[in-house]
Amino acid sequence: MGFFGTFLFDGTRWSEHDPGTEAAVAEPWLLVDIYDSDITTVKYGPAGPGRGIAYLGYTPRTYFEDDSASEPTSVVEEADGLAAWWRGLHPEAEDAALEAKAREIEAYVAADDAVPDTTEEDGSEPDDADVFVEIKTARFLNALGLPRPVDLPG
Repeated sequence: MGFFGTFLFDGTRWSEHDPGTEAAVAEPWLLVDIYDSDITTVKYGPAGPGRGIAYLGYTPRTYFEDDSASEPTSVVEEADGLAAWWRGLHPEAEDAALEAKAREIEAYVAADDAVPDTTEEDGSEPDDADVFVEIKTARFLNALGLPRPVDLPG
């Protein structure tokens, strides 16, 4: 069985959160909901230029092989939205830093047609973040400059 966990960052600290319930805190907030070590749903507010929802690992429509499992995902749009969210925590950040942060975040966000690569060309073991989305989530939170929730491995 994989890892399951839902955590809410209220702008200052993390708390456990009930899966499937919306964040009822003032902005800025960020919610990570990890499903079976395969999908992390990242919801955030304010959404900025994004929709306020991104995925790490797989998107639900890819994982469940069902287009109705989630709305289509725009990796660039959500990376830009998450970078704008990050800038809200770092208002001193220059435009160049915002653009660099968006491109850094883009590497974490799952695309609808992408399946994480768990094989290495040289026969070596894949990176743990490509196998366990909770590790990718911990690295993603590090990229945002956030502490890791206590119960999140990584």
